[in-house]
Amino acid sequence: MGLGLANGCERLDSRGMLIRPFITMICLALFGAQTARAEVLVFAAASLKEPVDAMAAQFPDVVVSYAGSGTLARQVSQGAPADVVLLANADWMNYLRDGDHVQPHTVSDFASNGLVLIGPATSNDVPLTADGITTALGGGRIAVGLTNAVPAGIYAKEALIHLGLWDQFAGQLAEVDNVRAALALVARGQAPLGIVYATDARISDAVRVVASFPQESHTPIRYTGALTPDADENAATFWGFVTGSAGQAMMAEAGFLPPVSR
Repeated sequence: MGLGLANGCERLDSRGMLIRPFITMICLALFGAQTARAEVLVFAAASLKEPVDAMAAQFPDVVVSYAGSGTLARQVSQGAPADVVLLANADWMNYLRDGDHVQPHTVSDFASNGLVLIGPATSNDVPLTADGITTALGGGRIAVGLTNAVPAGIYAKEALIHLGLWDQFAGQLAEVDNVRAALALVARGQAPLGIVYATDARISDAVRVVASFPQESHTPIRYTGALTPDADENAATFWGFVTGSAGQAMMAEAGFLPPVSR
């Protein structure tokens, strides 16, 4: 099609200098659209960076954009040109599915995770009690994702409520745009504690896990993905890789758990 379009532009251009600028603009726009579609744009939750980067390296045409799941879902719903969406929360995927922003038959879970409390690398273990956390904070704040939008923050709120700690510590949270920002606050010494995914704690030598939240304290952490309505065959191939044996091996190597049974 590209050759035919180019020849068509050349034929039209030969009709006269008067229309050449307009034909040139049309041809550039058409070629630009074709070039843009040659790329597969993947929107992925920030916590997926390491394994998804490794997967994307196998596909030269794949470009990945990372952010909090809520941010990504809202962008897709507003028309952002994503082809594949990989989120850390099933509710945000349901939001996209209800709005017809993803292909329903392609929605699938592909991983799960744990939730942990982290502190600086020199920290001692912290009991998940009011006294234990208060002592560890020393007047500081707990770094978390936005508790009304970022999945890690939503899970953190659920866990604190389950343990009877929310009312005491809700006013001592440092809420940020995504889980990696929460990790960074602790790694830089700007927050004495943070609540992140277990896989996030693995990527920084500046932090350590000081407590693990019981699985029953929060909704299962489900990573779920799908193709958008405009996704092409290349996008479908990448999504198939994520859910296939090779992609799942990369997820496991990064510390992610298999999808939870429902």
